[in-house]
Amino acid sequence: MGLPLCGRGLILSLILVLLRLSTAEIPLSVQQVPTIIKQSYVQVAFPFDEYFQIECEAKGNPEPKFSWTKDDKPFDLSDPRIIVSNNSGTFKIPNEGHISHFQGKYRCFASNRLGTAISEEIEFIVPSVPKFPKEKIEPMDVEEGDSIVLPCNPPKGLPPLHIYWMNIELEHIKQDERVYMSQKGDLYFANVEEKDSRNDYCCFAAFPKLRTIVQKMPMKLTVNSLKHANDSSSSTEISSKANSIKQRKPKLLLPPAQSGSSTEITVLKGETLILECFAEGLPTPQVEWRKLGSELPKSSETEEKCKNALKIENISYHDKGNYRCIANNSLGKTSHDFHVTVEEPPSWKKKPQSAVYSTGSNGILLCEAEGEPQPTIKWRVNGLPIENHPFPGDVMFPREISFTNLQPNHSAVYQCEASNSHGTILANANIDVVDVVPLIKTKNEENYATVVGYSAFLHCEYFASPKATVSWEVADEAHPLEGSRYHTYENGTLEIYRTTEEDAGSYSCWVDNAMGKAVITANLDIRNATKLKVSPKNPRIPKSHVLELHCESQCDSHLKHSLKLSWSKNGKVFEINGTEDGRIVIDGANLTISNISVEDQGIYSCSAQTALDSTSEKTQVTVLGVPDPPGNLLLSERQNRSVRLSWEAGDDHNSNISEYIVEFEGNREDPGRWEELTRVPGEETEVVLSLAPYVSYQFRVTAVNEVGRSHPSQPSDHHETPPAAPDKNPQNIRVQASQPKEMIIKWEPLKSMEQNGPGLEYRVSWKPQGAPEEWEEETVTNHTLRVMTPTVYAPYDVQVQAINQLGSGPEPQTVTLYSGEDYPSTAPVIHRVDVLNSTLVKVTWSSIPKETVHGLLRGYQINWWKTKSLLDGRTHPKEVNILRFSGQRNSGMVPSLDAFSEFHLTVLAYNSKGAGPESEPYIFQTPEGVPEQPSFLKVIKVDKDTATLSWGLPPKLNGNLTGYLLQYQIINDTYEIGELNEINVTSPSKSSWHLSNLNATTKYKFYLRACTSKGCGKPISEESATLGEGKYAGLYDDISTQGWFIGLMCAIALLTLVLLTVCFVKRNRGGKYSVKEKEDLHPDPEVQSAKDETFGEYSDSDEKPLKGSLRSLGRNMQPTESADSLVEYGEGDHSIFNEDGSFIGAYTGAKEKGSVESNGSSTATFPLRA
Repeated sequence: MGLPLCGRGLILSLILVLLRLSTAEIPLSVQQVPTIIKQSYVQVAFPFDEYFQIECEAKGNPEPKFSWTKDDKPFDLSDPRIIVSNNSGTFKIPNEGHISHFQGKYRCFASNRLGTAISEEIEFIVPSVPKFPKEKIEPMDVEEGDSIVLPCNPPKGLPPLHIYWMNIELEHIKQDERVYMSQKGDLYFANVEEKDSRNDYCCFAAFPKLRTIVQKMPMKLTVNSLKHANDSSSSTEISSKANSIKQRKPKLLLPPAQSGSSTEITVLKGETLILECFAEGLPTPQVEWRKLGSELPKSSETEEKCKNALKIENISYHDKGNYRCIANNSLGKTSHDFHVTVEEPPSWKKKPQSAVYSTGSNGILLCEAEGEPQPTIKWRVNGLPIENHPFPGDVMFPREISFTNLQPNHSAVYQCEASNSHGTILANANIDVVDVVPLIKTKNEENYATVVGYSAFLHCEYFASPKATVSWEVADEAHPLEGSRYHTYENGTLEIYRTTEEDAGSYSCWVDNAMGKAVITANLDIRNATKLKVSPKNPRIPKSHVLELHCESQCDSHLKHSLKLSWSKNGKVFEINGTEDGRIVIDGANLTISNISVEDQGIYSCSAQTALDSTSEKTQVTVLGVPDPPGNLLLSERQNRSVRLSWEAGDDHNSNISEYIVEFEGNREDPGRWEELTRVPGEETEVVLSLAPYVSYQFRVTAVNEVGRSHPSQPSDHHETPPAAPDKNPQNIRVQASQPKEMIIKWEPLKSMEQNGPGLEYRVSWKPQGAPEEWEEETVTNHTLRVMTPTVYAPYDVQVQAINQLGSGPEPQTVTLYSGEDYPSTAPVIHRVDVLNSTLVKVTWSSIPKETVHGLLRGYQINWWKTKSLLDGRTHPKEVNILRFSGQRNSGMVPSLDAFSEFHLTVLAYNSKGAGPESEPYIFQTPEGVPEQPSFLKVIKVDKDTATLSWGLPPKLNGNLTGYLLQYQIINDTYEIGELNEINVTSPSKSSWHLSNLNATTKYKFYLRACTSKGCGKPISEESATLGEGKYAGLYDDISTQGWFIGLMCAIALLTLVLLTVCFVKRNRGGKYSVKEKEDLHPDPEVQSAKDETFGEYSDSDEKPLKGSLRSLGRNMQPTESADSLVEYGEGDHSIFNEDGSFIGAYTGAKEKGSVESNGSSTATFPLRA
């Protein structure tokens, strides 16, 4: 076994005490007198028990025999009404109706040839069933104001007894100073009142141990009202006169008059003393208690409502003495004294102790008892008076017996009995005279283990008489263990201090006395000590965050099975799984606390317990919180433009304050709004604040630490600064968009805190830039001024100065502003349009003169529109496209034109006001281009070596169609492709082609391009496979020509049309399918998200395009090689204008409405192989 290094002092000291106090118990293999090891004391025969067992068990060698006495007379165990246990003195009394015969006091005697042991007295109590006697209780009549006692006389029964006075409705009779129930159960009235009349006074006696409550017959009490006054008198007067007649001084009912003026009371120490004192009289007497010669005991108490009883619990000798109760009213008083004596039943002061002696030795037995009165001592030997059976050499005194030259035949059991008037106690003391070779009771080859650094205890419990010596050796070594690390206790146990790995091995314990010697071997293993590491170490956690602690353990492999970890805080261990609310969760080595608070701060320990050692590791958890608000704000050193503010720091809640934020309130335009004024380092608690004039300041301070901000402090006193002239002028002076020859001058007005005084105005001055003219000026109260100028877009010097009733602001700065712009008055001239390809042209123009811009030139704008297609000569309606080029330039690129078409194009200049007049239209034509890909390509028929393809015209031909280029090649599942074959279809009107000489059961990929004189466009592709040999060849041709097949297809088409029509009608009426209704009521998020990725559901009110409609597809079209983007050539302003230049929509390119580019291919839907 081992002890922990950490915190093991208390445990080690307890073990050492046990080792020193332990006495050698005689093995049963050695002859010895009997010893009673188990017995009953008080046995109550409850009526609901099945049987009653009276126990007496003993040990001894030879085996003891048992006998009993009942009420000091022999008791016959052969009585057939009892059941005797084998090999013990225990017997059972069945609950069969005759048990009262067995009531009495029993003693058990255990005897062998060496002596007799006696049990303490065992009382067997057979309680009777308590019953009130059947009796006729005469009604009681009393006059109002008289006293009366209602007797209870409860039946005898097994204590405790509880008495209650109630009515038939089981409502308690109210008790107070006038009405009192005594300890015996009688109900006393100091004086009766008319309301006391009732016919159902019932006394109830409860016996809890018997589970019984009995009731006395109801009593009737009639209180007669006195009527000595005239009938004409009021009821109040009658009652007053009646009471005056019955008034009397107190007279004691408890204690009764026959007890005299004093009573002797004897009480046992430790019990509860209740003294009663109740007096009759009118007015109702008041009772008070005193202890003569001293104060009442601190443990004494009286009822709050009535003080008729004095109760002293756990009474001691200090409580004995004379107590007096005094009952008084306005007419007099009376008293009674109680002389209280405290006594005590016997208890052992020195209990005789059993002992083992060797032949020729001496001994002594001591027996002392205390009690009040002083107990008398009687000695017995083997259950008989010692005077009648003395041993030679015994010397007897009242409290001791001494032995000399003991011999084996002196073995006996001595009994010491102490008695007084309150009881008797008995103790057995065994005197065994034995001479034996040492007997080692610890098993041989016992295995022990401890951990490095701990103490090891190797046991060698033995019995020896005469006294033996014990020595320990390392096995196979001939000399005893020596050194300060080894200690042998009296009971034979060896302790090895501060063990090391070298201490492992086998040890021999030798026990030697005059009769011989004995030896055993003990084996010791040394284990590694358990180590713990708690992380994080001493964490600092903000309030409301989550604390996670981990306990890492290192344990010897032999001890892992017994390793148990536990967590505690400030020494209090957590429940194994944390708290019921789940805020604290313990999962083995992990401790998690959610929403941590200040109450969670403390020292947390992880403790490990194994079969051999225990250890713990601590970590200090600090909970950080926002600071408490600063307090006691004080203003000092008040000046016109400054004030000193000081404050007291609040609790920082374990996180140092990094800074203070000083805020102020005093804005006349926004009262009640707090603004930040300055910040102060956290180690300072005062600051001199710079202030603005004409403000009524109030300050508050907020503390900041790493967790956050405190609540603001309470506001300071007010501090008002005097007004002054403005310190600054308005900023951001500018011209707002205005009409020609006009300037609308605007600026940022001064804030309320910048005005410095009442009557704020702005003095605006202006003059043409560079002109010798005088400044014109005007004073305004708002922050805008409209000024008319003689010229368009002319520069002006402008100044704005703030003024108030106390003066002007600083000298203002001059800014340059321009008067209002007008539209450009001339149009550029188009020099040429260079056609770069079928969709892109470059336009070159001349710049307009600067004086005709009438403002700041922003750039040039190109307008163009398609007039007709050169393919069919069809005229197009005018749809103007716009492209703008910023800055001063004279050329630009126009992309995304339709090929083989005629266009008109104009150029105009624009400034901030708008666009000027357009140039003369320039006409140009785009050449042919390559066509778009065919609109579709389908394989309409296949056989084993042929395939027929069909296609549609390209959406845009971009020139005169010259034919098609058909290509095909073999493909397979391994991504290997065959040689590409080409066929030129030279007829533009051809829309199908029949291919022959194909391989059977082979997969092909077909490509088709449309061609003009400029070349061929993008291909469209399709895949299909030829059929194999056999019955499926020509299958589709045969089926498609059968009448039944055509009829079936027509019927399916008709049914589909009808179904769609019905759904459409129902949907238009607002109806929905039941599944849809359920989805609307209980939408599934996963289903809903899936729906969002598909086409939207149609409804009458939904004007949005369906997801996946042509518009959304068109957004993702990949441009062809000639479809140039406007973004590459202009500024992204793609607005379309009508002929008058008004906005009609975003640029849409040259494609017709509804046109869609698609590079997708489709796959044949019929089976390709048999």
